[in-house]
Amino acid sequence: MKKSYKCEVDCANCAAKMEEAINKIEGVKSARVNFMTQKLTLDAEDDRYDEILDAAVKACKKVEPDCEIEI
Repeated sequence: MKKSYKCEVDCANCAAKMEEAINKIEGVKSARVNFMTQKLTLDAEDDRYDEILDAAVKACKKVEPDCEIEI
């Protein structure tokens, strides 16, 4: 399943770190964090999507604690 979310990120470097962290999560097929459009695009296994999305949000918060992802 592939979905996009509004993702408030402060800098391009943080966006790259978030993307790298999310792509390391088991079950993630691909993830893109675009600083310019302020979007997170997540493609992950359908049967574990909600669990993977929660892990992705936590990974983003580790990189940038004030990051907001609108689910």
